[in-house]
Amino acid sequence: MSKPQPKDWIMGIAPYVPGKSSSDSGQKLVKLSANENPLGCSPAAKQALSDASGEVPRYPDPGSTKLREAIAAKHDLDPARIICGTGSDDILHLAANAFSGPGDEIIYVRYGFAVYDIAARRYGGTPVIADDVNYGTDVDAILAKVTDRTRVVFIANPNNPTGTLSSAEEIRRLQAALPAHVLLVLDGAYAEYLEADEDDQALEMAATLPNVLVTRTFSKIHGLAAERIGWGYGPEEIIGAMNRIRLPFNVTTAGQEAALAALASEDFVASSREHNRRWRQWLSDELTGMGNHGLRVIPSHTNFLLVLLEGKVTAEQANNALMEKGYAVRWLPGQGLVNGLRITIGTEEETRGVAAALRAILEAA
Repeated sequence: MSKPQPKDWIMGIAPYVPGKSSSDSGQKLVKLSANENPLGCSPAAKQALSDASGEVPRYPDPGSTKLREAIAAKHDLDPARIICGTGSDDILHLAANAFSGPGDEIIYVRYGFAVYDIAARRYGGTPVIADDVNYGTDVDAILAKVTDRTRVVFIANPNNPTGTLSSAEEIRRLQAALPAHVLLVLDGAYAEYLEADEDDQALEMAATLPNVLVTRTFSKIHGLAAERIGWGYGPEEIIGAMNRIRLPFNVTTAGQEAALAALASEDFVASSREHNRRWRQWLSDELTGMGNHGLRVIPSHTNFLLVLLEGKVTAEQANNALMEKGYAVRWLPGQGLVNGLRITIGTEEETRGVAAALRAILEAA
């Protein structure tokens, strides 16, 4: 019997697998698997969410006007060149949709963000994976993969799930060597965790160059993951094309109001960054001290650590054992890191607890 058939390229997509928050038996776990802010969101953002509850019967501002203006003021940008979406994932998909299709190629680095592969395939494009260098972006490897069919290059900087960072010089070298028709998408979901001297100048590039799009999110340092609010910045023509296919009313009223409050909560962002800096270093030192058990830590510029297990205990075994001890981290076989665990920086108690749990697992083996 004949029946509707999905496109071949849709069936080639491996669905995104989110980080766990409970065990297979349903046990609630300490969730260190999704890179969320352990401090939550700012009190002002939480109050804005509550205050917006009376607006539920009304559609939100379809253009996120106030939010775009506030983002522009914060970063000295043109609000007309900002697009808001349902998380930065939405912006990534819009870029792939607007600038690629069947027969086109989208390049991303090995160990890149899992959504890039989905975004490429969703619209019939062909994902092309460039080799990494030390778990980070290799500009020369990317350039070697460019063909006349290349339409988009996705770069997460800092990178998820490895935490690595490419310098502004390397990013500019990549852009300068790409053909003019190739869109360079710089995914800055973790940019707020960078030190001032680590800025990759992505927003400056998007403001001055014709083929650069930057994406950002309110899900990480601002702690608004549940509201799904992201934004992008780029040339007028690029943003205009994406707006043609952007769903109307895509950011809720509550989300827009919470994001406005979050932008103004500079003290909360600063304290979140300082908490992350302190406990990321502490956890890195603790785990590095377990190196005699075959554990290796990749230096991170984000709010998580990539831990490689290369000894007697495998990453899968460690992941399962941590769940038994009440901790959810992210095992990464789907991204080619079968020996890798990504551990989000939690509260002090959570961070100390997961380190102690992992040490006990390794020492018991």
